[in-house]
Amino acid sequence: MKNFSNRYIFIFSSVMVIIVATILSLAAMMLQPLQQKNEEIAKKSDILKSIYKAEKLSEIKNKDQYIEEQYNKYITETFVVNEDGEKVENVNAFTIDLKKELAKNPAERNLPVYSCKLDDGKEKIIIPVRGKGLWGPIWGYVSLNDDYNTVYGAVFDHKSETPGLGAEINTQWFQEPFKDKKLFNEEGNFHSIKVYKGGKGAAKQAGDFTHGVDAISGGTITSKGLEAMLQDNLIVYSTYLKNNWK
Repeated sequence: MKNFSNRYIFIFSSVMVIIVATILSLAAMMLQPLQQKNEEIAKKSDILKSIYKAEKLSEIKNKDQYIEEQYNKYITETFVVNEDGEKVENVNAFTIDLKKELAKNPAERNLPVYSCKLDDGKEKIIIPVRGKGLWGPIWGYVSLNDDYNTVYGAVFDHKSETPGLGAEINTQWFQEPFKDKKLFNEEGNFHSIKVYKGGKGAAKQAGDFTHGVDAISGGTITSKGLEAMLQDNLIVYSTYLKNNWK
């Protein structure tokens, strides 16, 4: 009788595990399209924010539709370039995993670029960036004027940075100073943007009005991680940018 009882418990437990695993698998399959759509909308929203669009998103009732409409209105072209700045055909820029691309040999990388035209007819390009903060990944988008050198806008975000410190990279006060900074110096060499430790006023005190912004007080590691992200990501586009200088 005891063996029968043990066998019953084992069979019952096995059946329940199979049933639960099946339910979870089905739920994951059903939710996957929704998760993918949410990720797509979030990505398009960040791209738009780098050109100062979708700023009134909190006031919109149907946010997904609004983002789609704004994206289709302003993003005129998406394409991929290689390390030589040449366009790569038949590659979907939007679906590229930048983390995987940056881990590849430079000659094998596919680098996504987003082109947009604003209401005044001015054209901008948008470049994605991805790096590492204090506790996890950080990412963002940097838009450039049609001189392919001057920053028009920037938006950054994070997964798990410290609230009130490193997490401040996704706030307007931190992002706004990137506007009008230059990626190249007067000699035409890639310089990127330096994030100065010391809080607000640090870049001004250093006299770096062209390439410098203030770091986050108490968030030095995240700030420096963002600085490294910009350096490491944007330099791979330098040939493409220089080829299109105006």
